[in-house]
Formats: sequence, C-alpha cells, structure tokens
Amino acid sequence: MKKFFVIIGVLLAIFISMVIYRKQEMQNRNITVGEVQKIQEYISRIYMWKEVTGEALPKFEDINQAPETWIWEVVKNNLEIYELTKEEIEQKAKEIFGEEFSKEFPQEGNSAFTYNPETQKYIATEINIDNKEDSFFVNKIEKDKKIYTVEIIEYLEDYSETESTDQTSATSIYLENLNEEKIVTIPSTTAEPDILENLKQNADKFPKKTLIIQEDEEGNLKVQKVIE
Repeated sequence: MKKFFVIIGVLLAIFISMVIYRKQEMQNRNITVGEVQKIQEYISRIYMWKEVTGEALPKFEDINQAPETWIWEVVKNNLEIYELTKEEIEQKAKEIFGEEFSKEFPQEGNSAFTYNPETQKYIATEINIDNKEDSFFVNKIEKDKKIYTVEIIEYLEDYSETESTDQTSATSIYLENLNEEKIVTIPSTTAEPDILENLKQNADKFPKKTLIIQEDEEGNLKVQKVIE
C-alpha cells in the first residue's frame, strides 16, 4: 500500500510538472497586440526600397553578411540628424542591428553618405524613389522565449497607372508581387484593413520571407537573419 501511494505521488508530481510546462509553453507562444505592433514597427525601420537597395529586405544568415548598400541605407533611414562622424554612423548601426554587428563604415563614404572634408563628417545623401511603394504584411508570428519567428508577405502598392500622379486623388491602386505583376486592383479610398484582407485572400500569389528577431535585455528587437 505504501508503495502504491509513492507511485501515485510520483505520477502526480509528473502530471503537475507537465501542466506547469505546458502553461509556460503557451505563455511563451502567446503573442500580444503590443508585441505585434512592436514587431511591425521594427520591421518598418529596416524595410527599404527595391530601386535603392536591390531588395527592400534581402536574405542573409547573419547580419554581418547582409548587403552593404541595404545596411547603410537602413542606418540613414533611422537618423535624427543627417551629418555624422564615422563613429556615430557605426554606433547607429549597432543600435539597429545589435552588438554583434561588426561591419565598419568605409572611410571614403558610400552611396548613402558622402564625406565632407571641411567638417570631417559624413552627410546623408538624398534618394529618389518611384511611385511604387515597397510594402509588407506580417502574416505569422511564433515566439520562443525572446526569439520571434516572423513570416511576412511582400508586395508593391502601385500608383503609376492611375488617372492622376497625385496619390490622394488617384482612382485606383494595384497590389503587385515583386515581379511587378498586378494581382489585385482596389479603389484608392480603400481602408487599410480592407487592403490587408485582399492580401490575405491572395497570399499564395505573393512572395514571403521569414525573419528571426531577438529581443535583448532592454526589450529592443534586433534582426538576426532573413530567410525564405
């Protein structure tokens, strides 16, 4: 009888442990509205323009393997001031990409920043973009402790063939894939939720990428890799 109660006790302990583990697992996988918004805002910071960087968001296995043009355009896009030292540019990159980021900004400058010998600082260059807006939609999020696996749908909002070049008075816009093939035509007055609903209904016709994003000890998000 004593042995029976010992076995029952052990089984009960295992059961309780499993319940606690499952509860913790569910809490880890539960994504709040605040987390979704935070992820959306962070990806918006690093999502560029196809005509400037080749891809709005390139694929890479490590942030230090990401294309140079994209990296420094991301840095430029997140500036509060537009004339900086080499050290300030590199520090901004670490703020966006994390302390693991180790690329050095080129001393001679590049297409994102030109060197001014008089001030010995780098000046952010201007960019010219077309009337096709590079966009993304967060389709899925999975969470494992402080690591987020985020699937996005990529698309273009095309205003180029509307009756007016003024986006505020255009009669319609097109949702295109990255090959600039028109998938959906919608009125320019369509609300954002309806645009997203169109994307969901045609999700299989648009390309997808998966981002691995880590939250650091201060609660800041840093992209680790981008894969298909």
